[in-house]
Amino acid sequence: KSLQMSGREAQEMNRKINNERTMELRDWWMGNMLQTETPLAEKMTLFWHNHFATSQQKVRIANVVYAQNVLFRKQALGNFDTLLRELSRDPAMLIYLDSVNSKKEAPNENFAREVMELFSLGEGNYTEQDIKEAARAFTGWSVDRETGKYMFRRGAHDFGKKTIFGKTGNFDGDQVIDLILAKPEAAQFITRKLWREFVSPTPDEVEVKRLAHILQSSGYDLTKLMQAMLTSDAFYALDNRGVLIKSPIEFVVGTIKTFNVKPTNVRPFVLQSGVLGQNLFLPPNVKGWPGGEVWINSASLLNRKQMLDRLFGTEDRMEAVMASMDTMAEMNGETLPTKDARIARRMERTMGGVQMNLPAFAKSFARAEGEAAMRRVVLAIAPVNPPRIGAGATVLGEDQALLTLRHLVNDPVYQLK
Repeated sequence: KSLQMSGREAQEMNRKINNERTMELRDWWMGNMLQTETPLAEKMTLFWHNHFATSQQKVRIANVVYAQNVLFRKQALGNFDTLLRELSRDPAMLIYLDSVNSKKEAPNENFAREVMELFSLGEGNYTEQDIKEAARAFTGWSVDRETGKYMFRRGAHDFGKKTIFGKTGNFDGDQVIDLILAKPEAAQFITRKLWREFVSPTPDEVEVKRLAHILQSSGYDLTKLMQAMLTSDAFYALDNRGVLIKSPIEFVVGTIKTFNVKPTNVRPFVLQSGVLGQNLFLPPNVKGWPGGEVWINSASLLNRKQMLDRLFGTEDRMEAVMASMDTMAEMNGETLPTKDARIARRMERTMGGVQMNLPAFAKSFARAEGEAAMRRVVLAIAPVNPPRIGAGATVLGEDQALLTLRHLVNDPVYQLK
C-alpha cells in the first residue's frame, strides 16, 4: 500500500510532469527562434500559433502539442488551404475545442464556429444555421486514445444532407472547407490579419482586396501573398514605420539577436516572455493574444525595462525593484514574497550569467557613422528623446557609444517595430 499513490497524489505528479514538459517545449521553441536561419518562417509559425490558438494547459499531451507546432512550421509559408484542412484533423485542435466526442446525435459546434469566425471568414460572413450545419459535417472527426493520432469514427458521422452558404449536399468537413475558401471573404480575412501583423494596425482595404486576389487565385499560396505584401509600397511607406508594438516574444528575441547575446540557457528568456504576458503554448483563449496596445501598460513597461537593465548591466535597479516587492509583501502581512517578487528573484538567479558584451557592441559604432548608424540598428524610427551625447557625430568615442546605446534602448520607440 505504501507504494501506491492516492488519486490526489497521482494528479499532483501528473501536474508536475505536465508543467515540466510545458517548460521543455517553451525552451525548445525559444531556442529555435534564437538559432533559426529562416526568421520569417519562425515568425509565421508564431503567427499561426496565435491564429489557430490552442493551449497546452487544456490539451496536456506534450507530443500532440509539439506535433501541432511542427505543422505550423511546415506550412508557415506554405499553403493556407492545406494548413486549414490539416488543422481540422489536428489532435490538439480537436481536444482543445472539444470535438473529439462530436457525433451525429449531438454535434459539437465549437470548431464549426471558430473555423468561420476566427480562422477563415470573420463575423458577418456566415449565419448561425451555417454553423449548425457545418458542425454536422465535422462529426466523427476524433482522436485515437491509444496513439494520440487523428481518427475518423464513421459510426458517429452525419452523412445526411446539409445546407451551407445556400448550397445543399452530403457535405463532409473537407467539403465545408471547400465552400469556405471559395468565398472571397476568406482570402480577405487572412490578408487583413497578416497586414495587421506586418504592415500597420489599419489595413488599406484597396490593397487588401488586391493582395487577397493574389492569395485566392494562387490556390492560397502563402509565399506568393507574403512576397506581394512585403514588396508593396505600403510595407515600405514611411507612414507605416514604427506603428506596430513589439509583442513580448518579439521584444525578448529581438533584443537577444540585435545585441548578439549568447545565452547558454534559454529558460530565463522563456520566463521573461511569460512575465511580459506571452507564454508560448499558452495563449489566453481561442482568440489568442489580442496584441497591439494591449501589450503595453505600466506593469509590462516596467518589466520590459527590468529585462533591459539586467542585460545592460544595471543590476542595482533590478535589486531595488525586488526589494520594494518584498517590502510591500511585508506591509501586507504576507509570509511569502508576492508572485511578482518570486518571479523577479527567479529571473535574477537564472539570468545571473546572462549579460551582453555591451562595450564590444558599442565599440563597433565608435569606428562607423556614430549615433545615426546606431539609431538605425536599434530603433525603427527616430527616438522621442534624441541622445545628446554624440548627437550628429560621425565618429563616437567608446564611452559616448556606450551611453548613446543605453539611451536608445530606454527610448519609448524601442517598443515599436
